Amino acid sequence: MFARRFLISFPIFAIVYLIQESVVSQFKILGGGFSLFLIFTLLWSALGTPELGALTGFGAGLLMDLSQTTSGPMGQWTLIMILAGFAISYLGYGDDNFRGNPISLVVIVAIAVPITRFAYLIIGLMFGGDLGSTFQIFISLFSSALWTVAVVPLLMPFVTRIHSTLFEEKSRG
Repeated sequence: MFARRFLISFPIFAIVYLIQESVVSQFKILGGGFSLFLIFTLLWSALGTPELGALTGFGAGLLMDLSQTTSGPMGQWTLIMILAGFAISYLGYGDDNFRGNPISLVVIVAIAVPITRFAYLIIGLMFGGDLGSTFQIFISLFSSALWTVAVVPLLMPFVTRIHSTLFEEKSRG
């Protein structure tokens, strides 16, 4: 049952990935812009269990590794997204006050996006990647947090409705 629900969510992620790659990545936005797919994935993970968060991170990481805008080696985003998906879902697991409060979801996703990008940067350095100036990195991480705060409230109603439709247990009475 869980595997079927998880596989049903794959087309949703594929659509968001295609929107990210074909539309959002074309915008030239102040501070480097935002990743709609990263925000969507972390928001989806925050609403689920830690196992679902890790599986979501794995699938999303594979798609992010296939992106043309990714400069790292294959598997780098997969590793980061498994850890980020598990961590963000573990923080809110079992606390219905956390999941029921939209402000807490906005804050946790807005914090998780720059941390995830920073982890990608650090692991990229371990793999021998290039690093920009410290000021540019700070501006990019700070602007991604600000753009996340702006995008999450717009995206949250759709994500929570779709997630609850797929993964909430409903009693038949």
